[in-house]
Amino acid sequence: METLPNPHRPAGLDVPTLVDVPAPSVASDAVHAVFAPLFGADPTPMVNLPRLAADCGVGQVFVKDERPRGGLGSFKALGAAYVIARMAQDQDVSSVTFVTASAGNHGISLAAGAAKVGAKAVIYLAETVPEPFADRLRSMGADVARAGAIYEDSLKAAEHAARDNGWVLLSDTAWPGYTDLPWRVMEGYSLIMAEAHDQMPPPTHVFLQAGVGGLAGACAAKVRDVWGQAPRIIVVEPAAAPALHVAIAAGDFKASTGPVSAMGRLDCKEASLIALKGLARDADDFMLITEDEGHAGAAAAAAHGMPSTPSGAAGLAGLLAAQGADLGLTESSTVLVVLSEGPE
Repeated sequence: METLPNPHRPAGLDVPTLVDVPAPSVASDAVHAVFAPLFGADPTPMVNLPRLAADCGVGQVFVKDERPRGGLGSFKALGAAYVIARMAQDQDVSSVTFVTASAGNHGISLAAGAAKVGAKAVIYLAETVPEPFADRLRSMGADVARAGAIYEDSLKAAEHAARDNGWVLLSDTAWPGYTDLPWRVMEGYSLIMAEAHDQMPPPTHVFLQAGVGGLAGACAAKVRDVWGQAPRIIVVEPAAAPALHVAIAAGDFKASTGPVSAMGRLDCKEASLIALKGLARDADDFMLITEDEGHAGAAAAAAHGMPSTPSGAAGLAGLLAAQGADLGLTESSTVLVVLSEGPE
């Protein structure tokens, strides 16, 4: 484990790359109004784990359990499905084909959202994504295509397919000239921290896992909206995919490199520009965890009756790995982590 204090907090990054990029939205009320009629209005559980808190030497540990979200198994239900439902309120989308690349749950959300409103879904997967996941997407009515060895390859293929076929590209990451729909996707995730605000006392520390950074960026912005500047926000990434860590260290967008990570949902080498803009302003620290530390997080979640994956429990892994780090954790700390998905 290693940590990088954010040198850009709270001013953020003032660089040409991000000038025209919007900061994350915190309009969680609008999200609830659109999402609830199709996928249910009940908030996901907040679980207090006193035994884990004692093991970690902190006062309280709260886990926001996103595994039941919308019946889809992860926080991603609030993303693509929300955007498609929102579009369907304003126009007939029954003849629209939505296309994306996915390393996991974003594709499920898009497939579910398209099915709810009678639209079509095409999901591009890298060759490393397991075939059972492709079968699950097909069972939801989506067409699946394979492209490239890594997520970024499949994303390029989805972008080309959208342009060639007149489809709507609905990605959960943003790049220059493509921000509107990813901004809406991230807006959906803001509901997580709006619910958390009603379910727990103010946290002193929040651990947020990141791939391209959509979850972390949206949740960090909402943490600042509802709890202000006091909570210490720590962004957790695989050491094999330090997309945000590298950009923050460089002071501008920069692609990262690394081997394939077992934290597959987080194995993204390039940060979303919207997430980078928001987290440069809102996050206090950027943490890299090893593969073994990622597995330890999943094992801890399972030991407390909440089975997940190394990706889904990466925030918890960050807390476990933080023992001895200079993050201000004490016996009076109140820690919030997000369990972002269920087991595979």
